[in-house]
Amino acid sequence: MSNRSARTTPDAPRSVKDLRLGESGTICCLQDPEMALKLLEMGCIPGTQVRLNSRAPLGCPITLVLGDDAYTLSLRVSEAATILLKA
Repeated sequence: MSNRSARTTPDAPRSVKDLRLGESGTICCLQDPEMALKLLEMGCIPGTQVRLNSRAPLGCPITLVLGDDAYTLSLRVSEAATILLKA
């Protein structure tokens, strides 16, 4: 019998909010249709490389570097949770 929880399954989609400082990932898709247009306009386009640059002392907001150090974007953690990463 396994004690694995649902949170540790390797099939669970990973979001930008799950990145550690300095860690990178590639945007797969945007989960929230209402938030998607705003994120697309800010450069969060599927296929774009994203790196977690910093977190505020209380955890929110976070700053991301999009593309090849193209620019830095600040987001709420709730917004970052809607940006899914490729496995």
